[in-house]
Amino acid sequence: MDGESDDDAGDDDRDADADDGRDAALDAVLAAYELKDERRTGWQLRGVDDPESVAAHSWGVAYLVVTLGDRLAADLPGVDLDRALRLAVVHDVAEAETGDVATRADSTADAVDREAKVAAEREAMADLAGPLPERVRDAWEAYEARESPEAILVKECDLLDTCLQAVVYERGDRYDPERGEPDAFREYDDLDEFFATSEPRLRTEAGRELFAAVRDRYRVERDGA
Repeated sequence: MDGESDDDAGDDDRDADADDGRDAALDAVLAAYELKDERRTGWQLRGVDDPESVAAHSWGVAYLVVTLGDRLAADLPGVDLDRALRLAVVHDVAEAETGDVATRADSTADAVDREAKVAAEREAMADLAGPLPERVRDAWEAYEARESPEAILVKECDLLDTCLQAVVYERGDRYDPERGEPDAFREYDDLDEFFATSEPRLRTEAGRELFAAVRDRYRVERDGA
């Protein structure tokens, strides 16, 4: 017979469903690629010339997991660095939809509604990770919970990356507060606030030691010593 069999029709339906799934996954990936152009707000406020994107920051965090993870792992028994790397890659992906919100130490800065921020990011992840493997959403949720040793390690790297980037910008004389929003930094000079926001959130001895070493390098660059 020339007609299509029921089995063939079923195969076509499954192929169509598979194609739709692949398209949805590609759409989600393309949406996440907005991170490549989403600039880190804190640097913009300080008038940094051509500031890094959120995606560049995520690469920095992932690179620290690979390069310095062993040192941080000393304070985190049982940590799985491969799993930590997965968390690092996805930890800020929700900002592809929500944008980046700077963490501030300056008491005159507008306070961030943390609950609203988390709710918005969770909603964004429902869109961005919905058609993707469950491991994507699971990794993001694990990072947000900050309960596993991997999540703690990645957060340490997240904070250290910001401080290292401040060294890079200070070394290259890459910022002019007058280009940014001068009134946004009333209590801190230069890039000092980025260290002030990071230090109290570090949770490991190794993280604090690395922070101190990075801050010393920053001060040398800042003071021209």
